[in-house]
Amino acid sequence: MASTSPGYAITIRVDGPPSAQPVAEVTNAITAAGATITALDVVESFLDHVVIDVTCDAIDAEHAERITEAIAQHPDLNVRKVSDRTFLLHLGGKIEVVSKVPLKTRDDLSRAYTPGVARISQAIAKDPADARRLTIKRNTVAIVTDGSAVLGLGNIGPAAALPVMEGKAALFKRFADVDAWPVCLDTQDVDEIVRTVQIIAPVYGGINLEDISAPRCFEVERRLRDLLDIPVFHDDQHGTAIVVLAALKNALKLVKKTLPEAKIVMSGAGAAGTAIARLLVASGATKITGFDKDGLVVDHKAGDDPMRTWFVDNCHPTQVWANISEALVGADVFIGVSAPNVLTESDVAAMAPKSIIFALANPDPEIDPVIARKYATVVATGRSDQPNQINNVLAFPGIFRGLLDARILKITDKMLVAAADAIADCVSDEQLNANFIVPSVFDQRVVANVAAAVKHSV
Repeated sequence: MASTSPGYAITIRVDGPPSAQPVAEVTNAITAAGATITALDVVESFLDHVVIDVTCDAIDAEHAERITEAIAQHPDLNVRKVSDRTFLLHLGGKIEVVSKVPLKTRDDLSRAYTPGVARISQAIAKDPADARRLTIKRNTVAIVTDGSAVLGLGNIGPAAALPVMEGKAALFKRFADVDAWPVCLDTQDVDEIVRTVQIIAPVYGGINLEDISAPRCFEVERRLRDLLDIPVFHDDQHGTAIVVLAALKNALKLVKKTLPEAKIVMSGAGAAGTAIARLLVASGATKITGFDKDGLVVDHKAGDDPMRTWFVDNCHPTQVWANISEALVGADVFIGVSAPNVLTESDVAAMAPKSIIFALANPDPEIDPVIARKYATVVATGRSDQPNQINNVLAFPGIFRGLLDARILKITDKMLVAAADAIADCVSDEQLNANFIVPSVFDQRVVANVAAAVKHSV
């Protein structure tokens, strides 16, 4: 059975007569429905009725409805209200602009705004480089999306992408004290995206491209890097690749195998897959076999984007496999950034001893991690409710902290590999085990170490 998640937490307000023992009955109903109770409060108590607020984690939205129905079917219990805690958290958005300076007197206004601010504008007009010193540009990143590839939801558009970008901005601030702002564009035309970002760039010290579908994302990134004098980072490609490389280095260390000798099979050759392969090759991998929705990635095709062309040129399969099941026989590593249920139990059982499985499709991985762990020594997913989560928040806050602090203009593979090494090194030999191959996202060393690695890689 799937696990419950705080992402589907609900609070149910219920009342009933004391004689019916409503606390016990509500608890029994929720537990029988397979939910996890996280809080229970008696908010009102009278002679004739008791009011209870009970909070629980469900598996999904449908499960939450079944829990509510189970309570409502009890003859002595009345469901007054059901609150979705995730929706409540998002009411009115998750981020805001806060002034860094006091605005309490006329003197304050005179310095922060007119007439004093004119002196600052004149200084920047005289020397545009002063914008980084005298404005928010020094510490501000634009999170740019067209809403075409949002999480596992697909092409849902810019408005629906906004809650995700808000969350990303909150993570930037929480983990690296970087001020980031969502820029959700109502276009999926490459020329319009590039031009729009180009003309808003003076405000920002860096650009974080997010949830733009392949192959469009490759061209957008390439053109913006050529046009702008600030760093451009596509997190779905490079953030994922950094954390995968960090996790794989530690996993291989645990099973006493090496990257150059490991036989690696990949499912997915889009934005994330090709970026992962690129970093693995840069770190010494020599035996990568890739599959996409059309099968083995081995031949050039008309209209290939540059990244897929790179994959074909640099990731040569040792032989022509008919399917991914054949390729996995004797493989040391599987990395999936594709779709749910790509692998079967027999596929993972056929892998080499002490195998490593990174099933990263979200929300449903390429294989059930419970099944994968029956055969593999190390299993990682993209889910927060499983050990070894491959989470980009381990990478992008520290990356941008380092880029902004060192005023780095261009991002290199050497820089990305250094960031991966910094993340991997946050797990000591004493800590390293099959369920702990990457540090916690709340480990305060991660951002500092990644930022330092970025600065020193120039």
